[in-house]
Amino acid sequence: MNAREAVERLYGGEVTGVRRAGGAIFLVSLASGEAVIAKEGVGPGATAAEAAGLRWLGEHGDLPTPRVHGHDDQWLVMQYVPPGPPTPEAAEAFGRNLAALHQRGAEAFGCPPPGGPADAWMGVAPMRNEASPDWPTFYARHRVLPYVRDCVDQGLFTQDEAALFEKLCDRLGDLAPAEPPARIHGDLWSGNVHWAADGVWLIDPAAHGGHREGDLAMLQLFGTSQLQTILGAYAEGAQDQGVPLADGWRDRVPLHQLFPLLMHAAVFGGGYARQALSAARACLR
Repeated sequence: MNAREAVERLYGGEVTGVRRAGGAIFLVSLASGEAVIAKEGVGPGATAAEAAGLRWLGEHGDLPTPRVHGHDDQWLVMQYVPPGPPTPEAAEAFGRNLAALHQRGAEAFGCPPPGGPADAWMGVAPMRNEASPDWPTFYARHRVLPYVRDCVDQGLFTQDEAALFEKLCDRLGDLAPAEPPARIHGDLWSGNVHWAADGVWLIDPAAHGGHREGDLAMLQLFGTSQLQTILGAYAEGAQDQGVPLADGWRDRVPLHQLFPLLMHAAVFGGGYARQALSAARACLR
């Protein structure tokens, strides 16, 4: 099935044009004048995970997410949101509203969104969402060690280097403050912060119950427009809600960047492996 057929079957209407918008994403025009996005999943469960994540993150309206029109095992059809410019006003609203979204919470660390599969994806990498008793257990078992083992199998880490990550996992309870599980986007790099005319929309989530500092660390990994305004507004919003960020949250950025760095290393190779090692060493100093 192609993008045209997917839209006709999952949403309906006469398709008048299909344009590739990047990778496996297509902008599909309809005779009604509407445009929608058709996105092909990267693997089993990918479309179901993304659809569930979009609904969960957008449930209370803290931050908008594209409306899901339909999905099957291969395709996801959703609302098209035209892009807009990044502005300080939109960045400030985004930061404060992200703090509110995180406080919606989750049933447990590692839990998938309601209706979402346990075996999900972050980009093109498989990712396991499984409820865990606490954040250190979840982060070690499902976010750090599987990708370390994958990197060892690929020859990217020696056994001694792998042991460094294992040592870090043993100390996670001391390195990060205990907090209740937050409702997080999970892959909040700049490409998934969609600037529109009415502010920031969240797209392409890897949503799960996680540590809120994880989303803040992802915003900083590859750089995000208006970053300092976003982070400042987030901190103020969390303070106003009575749940201020724990002291030292900026120093813990490398800890929360470990997972995306390891995942990128497993998929793309050596440069990310070196960055992950540097982050682990920084955490253990």
